[in-house]
Amino acid sequence: MKIDVLTLFPEMFTGPIDASIVQRARQTGLLELRVHNLRDYAHDNYKTVDDRPFGGGPGMVLKCEPIFEALQALKGAQTRVVLMSPAGRPFEQSVARGLSARPSLLFICGAYEGVDERVREQLVDEELSIGDYVLTNGTLAAMVVIDAVTRLLPGALGDDLSVVDESFSRGLLEYPHYTRPADFRGWKVPPVLLSGNHAAIEKWRREQALARTAQRRPDLAQKEKNL
Repeated sequence: MKIDVLTLFPEMFTGPIDASIVQRARQTGLLELRVHNLRDYAHDNYKTVDDRPFGGGPGMVLKCEPIFEALQALKGAQTRVVLMSPAGRPFEQSVARGLSARPSLLFICGAYEGVDERVREQLVDEELSIGDYVLTNGTLAAMVVIDAVTRLLPGALGDDLSVVDESFSRGLLEYPHYTRPADFRGWKVPPVLLSGNHAAIEKWRREQALARTAQRRPDLAQKEKNL
C-alpha cells in the first residue's frame, strides 16, 4: 500500500512512523509512507497556505491553490483522497478495513478553521473524523487512521488472525484475557479457560464480549441486536 500525507506539520510524524507495526510494515515493503509539507506547494516568499475567510469571522482557512497543486503532483489514478475533518463521518473499524483494501491513499490534514470548500467539492473522496472533539490540526487524526489501516494489511502483524478476533472486528468489545500464573494473589483465572474445552471457551468468550459491550458500549450492543 502507498500512503501520502499532506500536512502543515510533517515533523509531528517523527516517532510514530518509526516505531512498532508501522515501522515494520515500512521496512518489509508492505507500506510506502510519504509525508509532504503543504508549504512546499506555495510559491510566494512567505510560503503562504492560508488566508482570512470571505464574509469575515475568526481564524484562517487553508487556501485552494497549494492543495490543488499538491494533489496534481501526488495523486495517482487509484488514489483515494481522504480529508481529516470534524465534519467527516466517524472513523471505525469497518472504515479502516475498507481503506486497507485500497492500493493508494492520500490524507489531507485540515488546520485552523478548515479548508476552502472547493477542496472538499473537487478533490476529496471521503471525509473522516476520529471523534467529537477538537484537535489542533488533522495530523494526529491522520496518524490514528494510518495506524489502524496499517495493522490490517496482510502480513503486518505476526499473526494475521489477531485482526479477526479483537475489539470491534466483530462489532463487539473483546472478551477478557488472562495469562500465567493461573492464581495470582488469590485472583484466579476462570476455570473454563483452563478446561481445554474449546467449545465451552468460545461460548464463554462470546458471552463475556456481549456482556462487556452491553455495559460499556450499549450503542454497539444495540447494533449487534439489530443484525
